Amino acid sequence: MDTAVFICRSFIKERSKVNAVPLKTKKASSFHEFARNTSDAWDIGDDEEEDFSSPSFQTLNSKVALATAAQVLENHSKLRVKPERSQSTTSDVPASYKVIKSSSDAQLSRNSSDTCLRNPLHKQQSLPLRPIIPLVARISDQNASGAPPMTVREKTRLEKFRQLLSSHNTDLDELRKCSWPGVPREVRPITWRLLSGYLPANTERRKLTLQRKREEYFGFIEQYYDSRNEEHHQDTYRQIHIDIPRTNPLIPLFQQPLVQEIFERILFIWAIRHPASGYVQGINDLVTPFFVVFLSEYVEEDVENFDVTNLSQDVLRSIEADSFWCMSKLLDGIQDNYTFAQPGIQKKVKALEELVSRIDEQVHNHFRRYEVEYLQFAFRWMNNLLMRELPLRCTIRLWDTYQSEPEGFSHFHLYVCAAFLIKWRKEILDEEDFQGLLMLLQNLPTIHWGNEEIGLLLAEAYRLKYMFADAPNHYRR
Repeated sequence: MDTAVFICRSFIKERSKVNAVPLKTKKASSFHEFARNTSDAWDIGDDEEEDFSSPSFQTLNSKVALATAAQVLENHSKLRVKPERSQSTTSDVPASYKVIKSSSDAQLSRNSSDTCLRNPLHKQQSLPLRPIIPLVARISDQNASGAPPMTVREKTRLEKFRQLLSSHNTDLDELRKCSWPGVPREVRPITWRLLSGYLPANTERRKLTLQRKREEYFGFIEQYYDSRNEEHHQDTYRQIHIDIPRTNPLIPLFQQPLVQEIFERILFIWAIRHPASGYVQGINDLVTPFFVVFLSEYVEEDVENFDVTNLSQDVLRSIEADSFWCMSKLLDGIQDNYTFAQPGIQKKVKALEELVSRIDEQVHNHFRRYEVEYLQFAFRWMNNLLMRELPLRCTIRLWDTYQSEPEGFSHFHLYVCAAFLIKWRKEILDEEDFQGLLMLLQNLPTIHWGNEEIGLLLAEAYRLKYMFADAPNHYRR
């Protein structure tokens, strides 16, 4: 330990002699130091090489350096004592990959190497695609606790869903009540179409409605899609084209060219038809749950590995159109999140700060002590609806409830974010510097989460909503 401390102090001393960087106030220097050493919510890690003479290395403070050195020595000593534990851990998770601010990549980073997480200057390289999908990228494996896929209770629930869905006029209130604790995979596609308002409750009207809406969508394609090469739409299309490969990069399904073409069409047509907001980074994530759910209607095997070229053109067109319309319905309720200056997100982050200050004053004061602003971590939670913080299988389960709640995506999501934050209160209070807190909050370890964890999160969110939603003055200062 003494050797590591001596080396770190020598390194800092030499750096300070060669390049002294003047600092502003403590608050400004803390945030700018962090910002220089971390990527934003959509960074794909385009820069392949680090510039070791950049200011980010010159502003390394002694506390961070010493903590990193101590962590390295501690980790190496653990490896010597328990080599079998290290082997079991690395067998499940790839050892290295690019720094991508998605929940998948961030969670794998935290799980595979504590040292890399604590050192924001370390940038890792990507590995070739592996045939074994890591846990964080699995969509179908929803029971993290290892419970059997179908219990007697689940069979009873599935039967109740089928009775509701087959009735002449589906009782949507009853369907929402049944869907709140989760929708069985077998009936999730039609349930989501109904809950989103895309399909009518009357069974006799559904077939004609689907046919009409699907034809309408492809009419938009014929009318608008060629305009993506026109000057006034080039920037929009270019940004979409850049963002699509970044969508769930660990899941092979989303890296297939045909799937990426589908996503490009969906996002471009939505942007053209909603000029008030246009396309905003993060909206690309919101297509994926709908696409996976509607694809599962035609796929028995694991969706994450499925080759979509095995499906007919008609099936692919149906999945594409349904994904577009359901995503549009979702965005209709939260469009102020994506208009100029994103006022909806600003308002929700402020509401989250006020709520947390009442339900857990200790966590709130801890953030204030280390000058952490809620906007620095919660912006992404609101912009991407926690999709960068959770595995996709958890997002799908979460959306079962969001679509069952009145204003689930716009209102209930606030209480889910509050419950999610407080879930990590111990880890938050253990961090005692600005960088450590921000790295934790942007890389929360949800890699092993499944239905059980999401169920507990939603139950706590519902409790908070029950306490505060109808009494907003309760959480105002």
